[in-house]
Amino acid sequence: MGFIERLERNITKLQKKIEKEQIKIDQLEAKCESKKITKAEFNIKKKRHDDQIHAWSSRIRVLQGGIVREKQHIEEKAEEKEKKQEEKDKKKEKKEKKEKEEEPEGESEETEEEPEDETEEETPK
Repeated sequence: MGFIERLERNITKLQKKIEKEQIKIDQLEAKCESKKITKAEFNIKKKRHDDQIHAWSSRIRVLQGGIVREKQHIEEKAEEKEKKQEEKDKKKEKKEKKEKEEEPEGESEETEEEPEDETEEETPK
């Protein structure tokens, strides 16, 4: 989760920068209205701030896409791990079933041999 957290932190930093640029645009607008700067000068400076906001917004979208991809990757890993575990469990169950099937046959042979051993012991006496 460290990678995702780092991306989220970068997104929040960029959002703060965008907010600051918005404030700068508002200040420029106020200066323009109070006739401290000309409309042409305002448009030039506003365009620079708008370009910066646009660049940061696109960067945020890229980072959000990275978060989505990383989460999908984590989910895929978890699914693969789960599938492997299920396959492992199935193999174990099959192996246990085979062992159980073989045990009764092995036990019946052993039980047959034991009485023979007892009868053999009785005859020599």
